[in-house]
Amino acid sequence: MARNEAVSWGRSMEKIEDGFDLSTSDTEEVHVLAVDDSHVDRKVIERLLRISSCKVTAVDSGRRALQFLGLLDDEKNSNSFDGLKVDLIITDYCMPGMTGYELLKKIKESSAFREIPVVIMSSENVLARIDRCLEEGAEDFIVKPVKLSDVKRIKDYMTRELRMEGEAGRRGINKRKLRDSCDLSSSPPSILSSPLSQSPSPSPSILSAPCSPSSLDSPTTRLKMTSSE
Repeated sequence: MARNEAVSWGRSMEKIEDGFDLSTSDTEEVHVLAVDDSHVDRKVIERLLRISSCKVTAVDSGRRALQFLGLLDDEKNSNSFDGLKVDLIITDYCMPGMTGYELLKKIKESSAFREIPVVIMSSENVLARIDRCLEEGAEDFIVKPVKLSDVKRIKDYMTRELRMEGEAGRRGINKRKLRDSCDLSSSPPSILSSPLSQSPSPSPSILSAPCSPSSLDSPTTRLKMTSSE
């Protein structure tokens, strides 16, 4: 039994190759590329993602992330891992060499990877920085320390996105069109708030209409609410 435990432990050990942590599971759905120059913060986000049943590839810089995606012209054919599909990129904002914002811009400029959601992490709650990242196309902005609830929220969003992508593939339509149709079907009708309106009160079903699965809760609003508390 001891030998079997040793074999099992050995198989579960993280494989480190050229700066990439490639320890993943074949049974998990969402593959996340995590980028952080801090070894401690990188291990924290890795652990939270794995607790949430995500595949994780962790790198320590924006350049490493671009290398993994095959976006470095000088290394595109030698060090990229084309067989691993990335569903989400989560990156620290403040990193030497290339910031998370600069990495975000590089990804959104790529025709091959611009559709991959990018989440920015930062230890500073700076609204101007948050707005800047969101305008550039970031999906969300998380203030460190990252909590399990943050990761689960992102995982739930990504699971819906993957499900929608599969549905779009089966129906032979564009995922964006399917998302738009879901947005329209889930949006509650507009209700006039004028005191002169004699229309009956909206039913509970209208008030509790589901939020669109196409985006996460507004990080700016969420962080403002946190600050006010």
